[in-house]
Amino acid sequence: MTTLLMAVPGAAPALSQTCDSLTPGPTGRVVAISDGDTIDLDSGLTVRLVGIQAPKLPLGREGFETWPLADEARDRIESLVMGKTVTLHYGGETRDRHGRALAHVVVEQDGEDLWVQAEMLRSGLARVYSFPDNRSCLDLLYAAEGQGRAEGAGIWRDPYYAIRDAAQPETLLEREGGYELVEGRVLNAEAAGSRVFLNFGRVWREDFTVVIERAGLRVFETAGIDPLSLDNAVIRVRGWIEVDDGPRIEVTHPEQIEVLARP
Repeated sequence: MTTLLMAVPGAAPALSQTCDSLTPGPTGRVVAISDGDTIDLDSGLTVRLVGIQAPKLPLGREGFETWPLADEARDRIESLVMGKTVTLHYGGETRDRHGRALAHVVVEQDGEDLWVQAEMLRSGLARVYSFPDNRSCLDLLYAAEGQGRAEGAGIWRDPYYAIRDAAQPETLLEREGGYELVEGRVLNAEAAGSRVFLNFGRVWREDFTVVIERAGLRVFETAGIDPLSLDNAVIRVRGWIEVDDGPRIEVTHPEQIEVLARP
């Protein structure tokens, strides 16, 4: 049974210590770097480092503004893997709709295996970013992110990546379309039809809300988690800010939520 993540700072272990459920994949030499979470192997395979999101570069997208520290993230992963042989490990869906491999990446450094995702998080050059079909090792990735944040590394010094206050919906409205981390106390958790709403204010047309749709509720049920148990809990939720009356984030799987305090 999956449990909701408790936010506990600390160093992240190596991949081999606890992610032994992963399926070993191919090896290959890294020949190109697209950005802080995407690499190309000499086999022609493009690899998206699953479980993290580095600051984004335009990569040919018209009108796309470079995120702060995107160049630094690209430089960091280049220093870790460029020209080196890496091993892929799979923990869920292995390909995305673009045909890229979705993998955990390990490279040898100083005679030891280095988990590249965890290193990017510890360096403060990525955030945890997960999907319902790729949820392996997230507790360790959150620990690595927490270490980077506690040390004020990389993105955690930049206001662009600040954790937002759920009690300030006007700020969240300004971040529409952005991937954000939002903290606050759930004023009430309620089911309405095929959805569950976690409300952070009394005026649902204006205040911040987390919504879990039918498909997401099935993932919660399979994990043995009742989102209604979050009533009055202090949580940190991450996802893309949408505006439907007030600002909201859709949660599709339990690991998008970290529990900071229970009532």
